[in-house]
Amino acid sequence: MDGLFWGCFIGGAFFALASTLLGDIIGSWIDGIFDLISIDFFKPIISASAITTFGGSGILLSQYTSLGNAAIIIFSILIALLLSVIVYFLYVKPMDNSENSIGFSEADLPGKLGEVTIPIAAEGFGEIMVKQVAGNTLHIAASWDKRNISAGTEVVVVDMKEGVALVSELYDNRKEEEMI
Repeated sequence: MDGLFWGCFIGGAFFALASTLLGDIIGSWIDGIFDLISIDFFKPIISASAITTFGGSGILLSQYTSLGNAAIIIFSILIALLLSVIVYFLYVKPMDNSENSIGFSEADLPGKLGEVTIPIAAEGFGEIMVKQVAGNTLHIAASWDKRNISAGTEVVVVDMKEGVALVSELYDNRKEEEMI
């Protein structure tokens, strides 16, 4: 029985060390294999800690108690599960929640609202400011419908072409002026 416990302890510790040092490389090799099992609790850090804890607690219980083999295995499994739950809720879950990217893609800009910071000429370029998760971002802009757009006007990004945001006024101010 000691061979099982020592094997789990050493194997789990080796796996934890290898995944720490080579995690990105190994992860790219087996990318997507475990997507079928999308349960967060089966992450490698949880599995490695459970196997290592099972082995370590089995070694300690067999060494320092007079329990039988069945009881040692049951207690070792319970200790490993308890420690895995603790690691999951105190380390893995908070780290998953903190992985928010502040980056954005130009493909995400169409449909976003912005404000003109530098006036846009009908056949020229200006600048808009779009509010993103990371804060405000500035983009070169051109009028989608070939109209002059003054600074401070609210616009919507219609499309992106070659890094230039094609925008249109959110509200048509010309209709309001005609009504006055």
